[in-house]
Formats: sequence, structure tokens, C-alpha cells
Amino acid sequence: MKHILIVGAGSAIAEACARLWSAEGAALHLVARDPARLAAMADDLALRGAARVSHGVADVARMDDAGDLVDAARAALGGLDLVLVAQGVLPNQRACERDFAQARAAFEVNTLASLAVLTRAAVLFEEQGHGALIVLGSVAGDRGRASNYVYGASKAALEVFASGLRNRLARRGVQVLLVKPGFVDTPMTAAFTKGPLWAQPADIARGILRALETRRDVVYLPAFWRAIMLVIRLLPERVFKRLTL
Repeated sequence: MKHILIVGAGSAIAEACARLWSAEGAALHLVARDPARLAAMADDLALRGAARVSHGVADVARMDDAGDLVDAARAALGGLDLVLVAQGVLPNQRACERDFAQARAAFEVNTLASLAVLTRAAVLFEEQGHGALIVLGSVAGDRGRASNYVYGASKAALEVFASGLRNRLARRGVQVLLVKPGFVDTPMTAAFTKGPLWAQPADIARGILRALETRRDVVYLPAFWRAIMLVIRLLPERVFKRLTL
């Protein structure tokens, strides 16, 4: 039985993952900001087959107690094998361009809060000699684009941190999986016009579990985003800066 901590459990992708793990009989500890949503999720996941569901309320923008949060999950579940770090916000790019406080708030949630959780979880898994960390990044972290470079930069920093963790922890048998979704139809993207490149959270969740099972290091979801982003990364800067992306 897997013992799983999900930070940012209120996100659509995290919830979809939790449903799949529940069907496998996993024990789950959920962390999010909304206590009513957490309670509803816990009831739903128990009905779906989870061996145990506990939860704790935390503001992901204020993670000074991240070590206590990880330790609390371990105590509640009787162990810890896997941590999914899924919290995130999609800031208004134009607002961030005019007000650094807006950009800083995005980094506090997307990057610093995630680093706080990963730092403590990495120490725990390093000590016990096993475990898996799943980090929810984004294709936006592959290259800065005028339309969302604050969001992209916050995810790019997270990606480099995950890479360093993987390099450090691999010899201890700890997996660090970086997930890079493209466009996903979630409440966070409700205002966007959807097209053929958009995926559903359940599709992303299935891809995450497959990548975890096959011990992938980095996975683009859906897979076609790997080719798309390769082309974007290879564009010369003199060409790229003339594009509207």
C-alpha cells in the first residue's frame, strides 16, 4: 500500500491523481487551503477505495512550517512513500509587468512553497532510502514568452531545483519525476478558449501514474508537447523575439 502526501490537493490534476491512487487502495494525506473542499474530497476518495484519507489545511503561500506538514502527513499515514507537489497559480502577466508584488506572489506559491515541501521530503526519503517526489511543472518553463514569462520563470526555477534533487537522490533510490503538462482544461484556465491541444485532468493523471511506474525523470503530457517545445527551444533568439506567443 502506498502512503501519499498531496500538496495542492485542490488542483484538478492532483484530484484526478488522487482518484486513481484511491482505486489502487492507497492511503492519502491531502493538503490545501479550503477545509470544506478537503472534507468533500476525503469522503469521495474513501468511497473510491482509498485505504485511509486524512487532510490538513495550509496556505501554500505561507510554507514556513513545510517540514511540520511533511512530518504530519507521515504520522497520519504511518509512513510516507510518495509526495505530489501540485500547488500553483496562473498570474495575470500584465499585472505582474506593472507590479512586482504580483510577480513575487506567483513565485511564492509556484516556486518557494514547492521548494519548502520538497526540501523536507527529500531529507526524509534520503534517510529512509526510498520514495518518490512528483513535481508539477509546465511546458511554459521551457522558454520565456511575452504572454506568460512570469509564470514560466516560476516553473523553470522549480524544474532546475527538481533536476538537482534528482541528481542528489538517485543514488539513494529516490525517484524525482518532473511533469510538464501543456494546456489543461481546469478551473485555473476557465477563461481560455479551448482547442485541439487541450487535455483533460484525468488524461494528465493517467500519464503521471504511467511515468511514475516506468521511473521516468521528465514527462511531457500529452506526449506531443515534447516535440512542440523542442521546436520552440531551438528557434534562434533573433527569430523568437519577433514572434507573438
